[in-house]
Amino acid sequence: MNGNNIERPEWDDYFMGTAFLISKRSTCLRRKVGAVLVRDNRILATGYNGAPSKVEHCDVKGCLRQELNVPSGQRHEICRGLHAEQNVFLQAAKFGVSANGSTLYITNTPCSICAKMIINAGISEVVFADAYPDQMADGFLKEAKIKVRQYKPKEER
Repeated sequence: MNGNNIERPEWDDYFMGTAFLISKRSTCLRRKVGAVLVRDNRILATGYNGAPSKVEHCDVKGCLRQELNVPSGQRHEICRGLHAEQNVFLQAAKFGVSANGSTLYITNTPCSICAKMIINAGISEVVFADAYPDQMADGFLKEAKIKVRQYKPKEER
């Protein structure tokens, strides 16, 4: 076989597909999010939202935000979990990998807290699948001149 007949996913499809696969590890009861940190078409780190290592997961312990009917995007401080972006940065740091100049593929746009982390980590581009309503995050990323674009599956391009 000469290789010309092999169907391979384009890079955006590959990395976003990976982000969605990673999101399946999430133990969040409200929203499952996956993130993939990429540079030069190589995966540097991955993350999904959920409780820290060695701490009971939300699917076991429950969700205080859900019990209190806290709207999406509010009262992050009472959540047991870390966001996928936070976990991707922590994984990179744990293994000594710089995020500077990389692209972050994520299943949902970041919140304002994660947007600030994206800026300070030196991320060059954010590629997201689904929007998350946080105008402050959008403003931070725009002001910092981080390229942000919505992923479109191959069949929609």
